[in-house]
Amino acid sequence: MEVLLTEQERMFQQQMRDFVEAEIAPYADEWDRRNELAYEAFQKMASIGLAGLTIPEEYGGQGGSMMDAFIASVEFARASISVASIFGTHTGLALSGMYHYGNEEQRRRFVVPAAKGEKLCAYGLTEHEASSDISRMSTTARREGDEWIINGAKCFISNGDTADTILLFATVDKQLGSKGITAFVVEKGMPGFSVGKVEDKLGIRAESAAELMFDDVHIPVANQIGEVGKGMRIALTILDEGRLDVSGQGVGVASAALDAAIAYSKQRQQFGQPISEFQGIQWMMVDMATAVDAAWLLGYRAAKLADSGVRFTKEVAQAKLFAANTAMDVTRKALQIHGGYGYMKDLPLERYYRDAKILEIYEGTSEVQKLVISRALLS
Repeated sequence: MEVLLTEQERMFQQQMRDFVEAEIAPYADEWDRRNELAYEAFQKMASIGLAGLTIPEEYGGQGGSMMDAFIASVEFARASISVASIFGTHTGLALSGMYHYGNEEQRRRFVVPAAKGEKLCAYGLTEHEASSDISRMSTTARREGDEWIINGAKCFISNGDTADTILLFATVDKQLGSKGITAFVVEKGMPGFSVGKVEDKLGIRAESAAELMFDDVHIPVANQIGEVGKGMRIALTILDEGRLDVSGQGVGVASAALDAAIAYSKQRQQFGQPISEFQGIQWMMVDMATAVDAAWLLGYRAAKLADSGVRFTKEVAQAKLFAANTAMDVTRKALQIHGGYGYMKDLPLERYYRDAKILEIYEGTSEVQKLVISRALLS
């Protein structure tokens, strides 16, 4: 598939692959067992400029494209979806939102240090009663003079327990539904802001999912991002970029599982021959390889559209939906090809399988992606 990439994109892909193989892959299992956000991984990516990959150089970033972001997600996820999620949440959701919708002063104050990797960001959208239906958001923002006062809670927030800066969404009036949602920046250490429960998860255990609590948190009006009531549009636009990252995660973990299955099938002997000689195994791997290529092509198309500046909501929903399905199917089949060994923690297959499930859930469930796609088809 690399033939479709430009020479510069192929060079970046190889740089990413070399970096991940040297600095991420050797530690992925250890970070998973530790069951906490792998902050070392963020520091490693920040050291080579990846924390601000898609942010212009004048704001501390690398000025990379959405195709670069897609490639980075794929390569990170070959080793660890957790690390890909840390990257995508920081760069593709929170930091991107602050850059695209913040004013010049906010870009200098919030974007520059985060793009340089000096601060880790989170994206505060999901609530217990408002996940897929964010118009039911109950976290509130009340204006008093030159401040906003935030009350409420968020849940399942990636990077949440460690983040220095949170791009938060709250409603100025619950009666307004989606038209009351507004974006703000909340910073670690603000009185009234605290971290609640940090979830113990099935997969992506080197990434955190935290509850964030807001009890009369006073933030200056200067921390408001965009116009009052325009937060829903901001959130949904940013989610398109996040879904591109997730589609890359699906391609990455499926690619790693396929590579492992091919290598193992050539080594494993049964009935006097490698199991790769059995047609049942061959056809299984054919289906796996075809799905991986198709997922990559859907992500590639979405990234190209994003870089062209046109709306890509339907296309990225298709990419995420298919990549999530592919990741689940390919990791399951790869584990099956490994047999009992695949079920053991000595090999990364069981981690791939556990991690892949999240792709059908976060940044919009697979059911939500179908809703987005069907609306686009029928509009």
